[in-house]
Amino acid sequence: MYRKILVGFDGSAAGRKAFDTALELARRDAAELYVLSVARPPEIGDDVETEAVIENSRRYHRALLAELRAATAKSEVKAHYEVAVGHPAEQIMHQADLHGVDLIVVGDRGRSKFARLLLGSVSKQVVQYAARPVMVVR
Repeated sequence: MYRKILVGFDGSAAGRKAFDTALELARRDAAELYVLSVARPPEIGDDVETEAVIENSRRYHRALLAELRAATAKSEVKAHYEVAVGHPAEQIMHQADLHGVDLIVVGDRGRSKFARLLLGSVSKQVVQYAARPVMVVR
């Protein structure tokens, strides 16, 4: 039984499956749900350019989360929404630690085995380094 669940949401189909799964688990266990979307800062750019990109990205991620609010309202699950800035895997683990969640739920982007081997993935990094259970939804 979970008391607090964090789900990483990026707007993808896999992210939506992860959200739906986390919402169902939260409903079943009467758990709090933390929905996190992460805006990645640009790798290169000057300060003014970087701030503009980050602010545009925050607006985009807030809009993604706004779409999910109706689903959680119908379910009567206590939900918290947050947009963080940084590397997605790092932010997911940081927020999980910050809120003391019992479970992290992430989606699998469905990359090929070769692409995952070369590039890695957020879900792989979270599974490898998180200090709590992680559910990867496919």
